[in-house]
Amino acid sequence: MAHLQGKVIAVTGAGSGIGRATALECAARGAKLALSDINQSSLNETVEKVRARGVEVIGTVVDVSKSASVDDWTAETMKHFGRLDGAANVAGVEGKPGGSVFNNIVDITDDHWDFVQHVNVTGLFYCVRAQLRVMERGASILNVASMAGLMGRPGIAAYSTSKHAAIGLTRTAAKEVGERGIRVNAIAPGPVATPMLDRIRMDGGTEERAVTNTYKNVPLQRLGSPEEMAKTICFALGDDASWTTGAVFSVDGGIAC
Repeated sequence: MAHLQGKVIAVTGAGSGIGRATALECAARGAKLALSDINQSSLNETVEKVRARGVEVIGTVVDVSKSASVDDWTAETMKHFGRLDGAANVAGVEGKPGGSVFNNIVDITDDHWDFVQHVNVTGLFYCVRAQLRVMERGASILNVASMAGLMGRPGIAAYSTSKHAAIGLTRTAAKEVGERGIRVNAIAPGPVATPMLDRIRMDGGTEERAVTNTYKNVPLQRLGSPEEMAKTICFALGDDASWTTGAVFSVDGGIAC
């Protein structure tokens, strides 16, 4: 089970959902962890859960939409551990806090569009850039995209566009750094039982929306769990995936098949 034994892994969005599950799964597989989240209290909870397992871990409040915040965290990770072997970039948003998730394109405000892109695209870019600057041969990055990055999703154009961009960044980075022996992959989750999905379904106001009723059409007939996403993420980060790069793992219960 210790497929990440001794590796230093950074995880963004570690305060809840897939990010927290990934931190705990990496810990179970023997990794040392540099965790980040924008929410201090949620991050502290994850750090304590990891530390209770006897794992070396540091936690840092990071706003991925700010370049300096990401760079400072990466520098702190390098100072503490001396290296960075892997990164799971999980942090993301579905919409601006307090605003509506669902808007047709003609109704999307500049603020909503800019907020989603700045976190999900620019923030991801800041993370990948900082990580690639310090990584060495054998390292690996896993970016969390979405099934919304593989198909059109009416009513959530800002989010869907941002996740298409995440896949584009992943594939381009994989080609750029392959000669350095660094791998870059992505995961495209389907509907997963997380706080984000709860917010999306609540904002939808009806189970008949194409997005909110997606789970009804999953061939495996259930929602995914954060722990299931974490297992795929850890596989991609580990040496068992040593000849896999530029891939997008659809972990969606069969929706995209």
